[in-house]
Formats: sequence, structure tokens, C-alpha cells
Amino acid sequence: MTKFLKILGVLFFLRGMCTAAPDTAVAGCQRCIVLAEQAQHRIAIADVSAGEIIWEWKPALCGVLPEHVKWFNNPSEAKAVYKGKYILMTASGGGVALIRIADKKTVFYGYAGGNTHSAAILPDGNIVSASSTGNYLMLFKTDTTGYNANAYTKKIPVAFGHNVVWDAAHKRLWTAAMDSMIVYRYNDNQAAPDLLHEAAMKLPGTEAHDLYPEYGTSNLWLTNTTHVYQFDVNTRQLSVAPVIQDNIKSVSSGPAGYPVIVCKPKVSWWTDEVLDAQGKRVFMQAGLKIYKARWVLPDPFSESIR
Repeated sequence: MTKFLKILGVLFFLRGMCTAAPDTAVAGCQRCIVLAEQAQHRIAIADVSAGEIIWEWKPALCGVLPEHVKWFNNPSEAKAVYKGKYILMTASGGGVALIRIADKKTVFYGYAGGNTHSAAILPDGNIVSASSTGNYLMLFKTDTTGYNANAYTKKIPVAFGHNVVWDAAHKRLWTAAMDSMIVYRYNDNQAAPDLLHEAAMKLPGTEAHDLYPEYGTSNLWLTNTTHVYQFDVNTRQLSVAPVIQDNIKSVSSGPAGYPVIVCKPKVSWWTDEVLDAQGKRVFMQAGLKIYKARWVLPDPFSESIR
């Protein structure tokens, strides 16, 4: 991962930027959330304190080829990675992209297909995504050229693919697949990435949806059609979380002073507001179609942050 980040840093100076100058708005934001926003098929970052959107990424403006823009219709995931300096996103149109916040540069993108719902960064910089319609995970050998039509990919069958999370402490990949929690080992082969099935555990309910680290703990937030749970990766035990329940699309938490935030649809699968654990409004803007919302923070669960 360190080598991959160094290459990305060099490209900051060598490649053209999506914006005319480095964007400093997010750097100065004390409480920012990143949104998978479908009304404009974009990734947006909102300053919660100011109550406004201060940053956006649209594929057509930021290095995605015209014939590939449709891959990024209906963004379905947006999470901060690489110490909170990049955004990893997916879209129902099948696209997966890694975006540098500072200049909105699309440093990598690829096509997973199958209604892609989430993705995770692996330790060597490769990416794994989850697709629900096709029922699979997709492994990408990444580089920093933007799009590489000949890049290595591999599919791993999994039911109802909606989520993936890398566990840095245990060196494992977790995915909640329909009604089972599955754990994989990574083969640590940067040139030809693969996942090795290790174990599966039965989950209550069905249609497992969001899986995301609970900040500062060994827990993962887990949602399905009826409940929100906390799953402890050390004990592999599950408990109902003290947050609003029923059809929650995303959950995100942070350090002291950051409320737990959730997305609960108002229409179909989207909403125009982000709520806290008790259902109180944290952010709202009329006309938005928010699918998921995450705090823009480093992720100590998935990254070895020093």
C-alpha cells in the first residue's frame, strides 16, 4: 500500500487535475460526510456544520472516458480511504473508482458490472468490489493510469453481493452475503489477486446490506431489511445495535463528538437527509437522492494507520 500511495503522490504533480487548482475546502472541514448521491449521479462531500455541499465528483468531468460515464449511474457506495485523502466509490451502473479528494482526479476506475454495491482496498492497493445482480465479488489489479482495459480481474461467486470490508488486524476480508457472514484470506499476489474461502457463519434475517467498520472498535456495523447489528470480528458474535432499525442502507461512526449516522430511505431506496442513531436530522438538502453516507475520516479498522 505504501508504494501505491507514493505513486499516487507523484501523479498529483505529473498528471492533469480535474480542478484548476487543488481543492482545499474539504481539508478545512471539521465534520464532513461523503454521499453516494443519485439525483446528479455524483459523489458529494457535505460540511455538516455549514449544512452545505462543498465538493463533488462527476465522472464526465474527472477523467472517465465518455463511453464509460454510464458505468457510474446511480452511485451506491462512497467511503474515505488512504487516511481519509481518497474516496473509493461504486455505482449500480457497474463502475468502481478511486478518487483523490485534493484535485478530484480519478486515479483508477474499472467495470465490475452486475449492480455494484460496495468495494474495499486490499493491502497492496488492489481493489475488491461486490455486485448484487450477478452475485459475485470482483478483484481488480489496480494501477494509476485511470482505466486499463487489459487489467487483470477475477470473479468470486457470492450470494447477493452488497458489501466488502478489509480487516487489517486479522488480514481477512469480510462480506455479509444474504444470510451468511463469509471470511476470506487474501493471496497477497498483487499481479494476480485472489480470495481463499476460510469460513462462513449464519446470520439472522436475510438480504444483508451494509457492512462497515465501527470506528475505534473491533465491530462491524451490519444491516439487513429489518435490523442493524454490531458484529465483533474477534469473538464473531452479533448483537442488535442501539440505533434506529428497519431498512437502513448505511451506517457510519467516528471518534468522540461524531454521532453515528444512518441513511433510511424516504422514497424507494433514497433519501434527502442523513440521520443520527436516534433518528434526528444531521444533514438535509431538498432534491438530493442519497443512498449512503459516511464520515470522511481515516479508517483504522481497514488500514494500518500510523
